[in-house]
Amino acid sequence: MTEVQDHSPAVLDDRDRHFADQVAFRTDLAVSMGPLRLANPVMPASGCFGPELAALLPVHELGAVVTKTLFSQRRSGNPSHRLTESAQGMLNSVGIPSPGSADFIRTVLPRYRSFGVPVVVSVGGLTVEEYLRITEDLADAPCEALEVNVSCPNLEHGGLAIGTDASTVERVVSGVVARTSLPVIVKLTPNVTSIGDIARAAEQAGATAVTVANTFPGMAIDLNARSAVLGNGVGGLSGPAVRPMVLRLVWQAAAAVGIPVVGCGGISTARDVLEFVLAGATAVQMGTATFTRPYAMTQVLRDLDALCGELGIARLADERGTVRI
Repeated sequence: MTEVQDHSPAVLDDRDRHFADQVAFRTDLAVSMGPLRLANPVMPASGCFGPELAALLPVHELGAVVTKTLFSQRRSGNPSHRLTESAQGMLNSVGIPSPGSADFIRTVLPRYRSFGVPVVVSVGGLTVEEYLRITEDLADAPCEALEVNVSCPNLEHGGLAIGTDASTVERVVSGVVARTSLPVIVKLTPNVTSIGDIARAAEQAGATAVTVANTFPGMAIDLNARSAVLGNGVGGLSGPAVRPMVLRLVWQAAAAVGIPVVGCGGISTARDVLEFVLAGATAVQMGTATFTRPYAMTQVLRDLDALCGELGIARLADERGTVRI
């Protein structure tokens, strides 16, 4: 993982004063994903940001906020331990706790709305029908887009991730698209033979964009206890360790579809963001970096503006997909 930072109150107070200043970016960082317009390409990955972190960074500067994945009914998540460090990364087996649709719309969504930036609601499901039910629950909810997390285990077919089967992805996405007027982003699993095939299935079903990708499966073992470290045994690997693999997947997905691709995996610096844009990403999501640096996303935005200035980039969108192979 990235180096541990000093999170003492004095340091955070200094950082708050710095971030309180109004930032005027010199580079045009605006991006579009269908009808969804973002002031810049940086947003949190689902599950890695909540309203409780708002005191630690100027959330209003982000391109958007993405909620934790929502299920129709209340879920408590997996047993502890849920998180553990790995070399250049983190393993998590949180199990996606959820308050359920009704409580989310009533008590959680308004807190995300208060930031003044577009809100993307992450939608989960253990069956195809659950995705559709949640979409209907959100019909009148104030948000700007849905992110359909098809990395969830499909209880109808032995627990394999819904996103590993192109026909199931198409069923889920077409059903969601038919039930909402909002842009639909589809978050893909990396654990497939061809990310292009799955991305095309989402595109053909009417997706506005795809997010590439969710975590890679892994585990950690405590030698002294001779037991798995995570309470669920296995978990998802994220962080810098997976960035080169996700970068390749983004490049492949962008070549396979005509809709925007959101890059997600191991991004922690402005150079990482620009690499993903060159590989074909329209926007990016950050997650693991914020566990040690809650202010990482807004710091990356400042650094990205400076980096584009150094490289003579006036408009970030012009660099998308320009990598030479």
